Amino acid sequence: MSKNICFIDGLEGILKYREIDVNELVDLPYDAISYLLIQGELPGEQELAEYSARLRGERKIDGRVVDVIRMCNFDIDAMEALRTIVSFMSQFDPDLNDNSPEGNMRKAVRLIARIPTIVATYYRMANGKEPITPDPALSHGANFLYMIRGSKPDALEAEILEKDFILSAEHELNASTFSSRITASTLSDLYSAIVSGLCTLKGPLHGGARTEVMTMLEEVACPENAEEFVLGKIERREKIMGFGHRVYKTYDPRGKIFKQLAKELAETKGDMHWYETAEAIENVAIRELVEKKGKPIYPNVDFYSGVIYKYMEIPPQLATSIFAIGRVSGWIAHCFDQYERKKIIRPRAFMLDEC
Repeated sequence: MSKNICFIDGLEGILKYREIDVNELVDLPYDAISYLLIQGELPGEQELAEYSARLRGERKIDGRVVDVIRMCNFDIDAMEALRTIVSFMSQFDPDLNDNSPEGNMRKAVRLIARIPTIVATYYRMANGKEPITPDPALSHGANFLYMIRGSKPDALEAEILEKDFILSAEHELNASTFSSRITASTLSDLYSAIVSGLCTLKGPLHGGARTEVMTMLEEVACPENAEEFVLGKIERREKIMGFGHRVYKTYDPRGKIFKQLAKELAETKGDMHWYETAEAIENVAIRELVEKKGKPIYPNVDFYSGVIYKYMEIPPQLATSIFAIGRVSGWIAHCFDQYERKKIIRPRAFMLDEC
């Protein structure tokens, strides 16, 4: 049942994948979390080794897919390219129209393995560089950083991006997951369902918020400007990007972890500038919105992840597509659940009044 894929307590700030608290999962490899979401339980040592080997063996993309990436408009956001390339890639999958559990699992492995390669290839080409061949010896996070940079990342950066993928992997019936489930409910193929999720995640009110956080940090520029910036936003009744959530009425548990990771990364690099700027924004926002007005508007998953991306020099146009790299495992878990139901989702129009 879908409720067992993810559990959220928005009042207590609890997030669980398959009934396991995310704080217990964040130190595991992303591959283990991907397996957990899709298969319903954590893998044993041998199961994890086999699953990781399958993923690493499917990272390369077809030369025809590379040719289409070369034809992309490199002035667009990476998400716009990603949705197109995933759709194009589907026609070369021998299991495209095999909706059996085995066929869908083979497609799932290819999607999880190749989406990072597509994003990295697009980024390299957009910057006038040749793509980097995936390294099967590297973890999911380390390999992605290697493919965009051309050099292997240090251990801390690789670990942090791995945790980023884990914290992005699943979050109940959010907009993109619901979109994927609707497509799967028609018994359309898995690629179509994932493209639906990509198209929905692209919106600035959903996955695109991380890009907006990075832009906001540049605008604020330093901790001393945070007070004026936040007060101006509140006076004009404008949204402060990275704050507030439809479900959480307390601090987003993912946000807490990202804040710790951002601080650790800043200290390791010997540069507290972006962390202190973000913390200054947070302090003013909580003082004005939570303490004075009693509104439950705290930092969400996007806020300190944007800080991490600043330190790792990940460009804003990649932020949402990196979110998608992590989230695809969650989308697939929900699609598999929907395929088992064999029942189309058909909401009534009056439900829009609640949105």
